[in-house]
Amino acid sequence: MVLFLSELGHSTGIFTFMNTQWGWPAIESLHFIGLTFLLGTVGLFDLRLLGVGRGIPIAALHGLVPWGVAGFALNVVTGFMFLVSDPGQYVHNPAFQLKMLAMLIAGLNLLVFYAVLAPRVRALPHNVVVPRAARTAALISLICWIAVISFGRLITFYRPPEFWCFWCVAP
Repeated sequence: MVLFLSELGHSTGIFTFMNTQWGWPAIESLHFIGLTFLLGTVGLFDLRLLGVGRGIPIAALHGLVPWGVAGFALNVVTGFMFLVSDPGQYVHNPAFQLKMLAMLIAGLNLLVFYAVLAPRVRALPHNVVVPRAARTAALISLICWIAVISFGRLITFYRPPEFWCFWCVAP
């Protein structure tokens, strides 16, 4: 896995770019801008579903979600650039693995929300309490995105050797 990602980084020129003087800092800045868009919109929408700011129409906040999607897309691209530039730092790192798990849970939660709950929530009038299922989805979303930020921050502080991850080492 590490070898494949490393070769991908080198063959696409991402490794070379990321190892220039401004490569890593520029992409890190874009990563945080994307994260700001994501959490600034999705997090706000989640808080509204949880009952914060009941005077704000849900539809108005939902109109900001495309900005969050754009932020997420920016994070996927920049995160991929980090991964292929130094795969050994990420692939065997439990903080990175937990970050990916939190993103997976957030994604599944999002699918359930839009498949089951979103039509009911959009039809609600102002100043009403959102159904419990929607509040639960909002809470799960908020917890997952906070976990993504926290585990993402821990990646740089926790760089274990390959043998710490028993499922990463080839037999």
